[in-house]
Amino acid sequence: MFIQRVVIENYRCLKSADVIFNDRMNVIVGNNECGKSTLLEAINLALTGQLNGRPLQIELHPYLFNVDLVLEYFEKRKQGQSPEPPRILIELYFADDTALAKFKGDNNTLGQDLPGVSLAIELNPAMADEFAQYVSDPSEIRTVPIEYYCIRWRGFHDSDILNAREIPLNVSLIDASTIRNNAAASRYIVDIVKESLNPKEKVDLALTYRLMKHRFLEQPKVQTINDALATKKGKISDKVISLSLDTSARATWEAGIMPHLDDIPLPLVGKGEQNSVKIKLAMETSAKSHIMLIEEAENHLSYSSLNELIGHIADNAGDRQILITTHSSFVLNKLGVETVLLFQRGKGVRLNELKDGTTRDYFMKLPGHDTLRLILSKRTILVEGPSDELIVQRAYQRKHGKMPLENGVDVISVNSLAFKRFLEIAVLLKKSTDVVTDNDGNIGALKKKYADYLGSEVISIQYDDDVAANTLEPQLMKKNGLNVINDVLGKAFPDEQSAIDFMTEHKAVTALRFFETTVEWAAPDYIDRAVR
Repeated sequence: MFIQRVVIENYRCLKSADVIFNDRMNVIVGNNECGKSTLLEAINLALTGQLNGRPLQIELHPYLFNVDLVLEYFEKRKQGQSPEPPRILIELYFADDTALAKFKGDNNTLGQDLPGVSLAIELNPAMADEFAQYVSDPSEIRTVPIEYYCIRWRGFHDSDILNAREIPLNVSLIDASTIRNNAAASRYIVDIVKESLNPKEKVDLALTYRLMKHRFLEQPKVQTINDALATKKGKISDKVISLSLDTSARATWEAGIMPHLDDIPLPLVGKGEQNSVKIKLAMETSAKSHIMLIEEAENHLSYSSLNELIGHIADNAGDRQILITTHSSFVLNKLGVETVLLFQRGKGVRLNELKDGTTRDYFMKLPGHDTLRLILSKRTILVEGPSDELIVQRAYQRKHGKMPLENGVDVISVNSLAFKRFLEIAVLLKKSTDVVTDNDGNIGALKKKYADYLGSEVISIQYDDDVAANTLEPQLMKKNGLNVINDVLGKAFPDEQSAIDFMTEHKAVTALRFFETTVEWAAPDYIDRAVR
């Protein structure tokens, strides 16, 4: 049993999302604030009815609604329009399994006859008149008045879900970032450990813990202290004052026990070790979970520790569906690029969706680092080699006063034969990308090669029409002249061709000189357009 598809409308940063998952491993990759964590949170919410570990009814607040949606709603109200009140919808489409037949139906936005559940936060019809009166003056309102809203949790068979236990799909959400203090860290682990105990073991542990507290009073030193306190009767209170341990219901073993690693309290070991232990324990004790949601497993882990943890996740996944978010290229490589879901504000793209089979196979075999850089950048500039990369980096810095990465622009050195492969991903993600390329003396061939991308809204092919200056080195000479080139290189070439020959033969040295020099020089026009 697994989730095939998730449709989300207006939940937090996800104004609209439609994501299809593998039945086993799913590595969700995307930039900060792209909605990866929100996606996992929404899935957990629709399966458990809980947010931040508490019932949604308690945690419900106006900021669960997409900000853009709310602004649009009140702007329309100011214009005298009567738009539909803001509404949140989360739909989970399950695999068509007999165990989920109870939830099968076509009461979903896609109209598909599949098992699934939906969770909606919408205006309570019984409060419609009061709501209308409250929003009649939108100039005074900034947030959604949730007091007039209700939660509808239903299956696709159009019947209400009253309790998470009705849904046969069990989920475990592991998010170490929510553990903000030592007490919470201990409680988190204890909760996981409790899942592995049977009822008898829980009772035995509770009785043993209470017996230990009673034995505390039998200690001679404690008795001596209590005897001394007893002599103060009448001075402080008419009753006898004594010291004991709390044996009330609130002082359970769960509150008093702290997990240890090698006799060291867990909250006092390294953050990376804590994170690793939490994930492994959750996988071990959540054997009944069908779905595991893991938030950035790489947090606080070194390369070797991450290697061991990711190996453990892969080896122990079993039949469970795993959704894991990451920024780590290592996680991509370890779990396989075929598991990668490129995610950006509700749009999920898989590498196996690439149209060109050769392109798809290329990225399946390519180490994930450069692929991840393309995915995570705000804008990408593709260049043909390390020399071009240095020149473009320096040209950008000279123009903007900072390096490209400081503005979210990544300059990636790619073999020119692979340009189109990267561009196919850029088009799928609608990622603004510039290709900086030599014309190689044949403008017609270049235009034919990139015919599919000329005039594209997201792809720009940057080159120079001068076939005489067919590569970077003669372009630098054309733009700057011999005197500037000699000053940059610290040479005294007698003519332009000698300088061009040197730069062509010593590409790395030349690029480094241009990168480090304090001499004023200008970037060729096609590079200047790319570093806009």
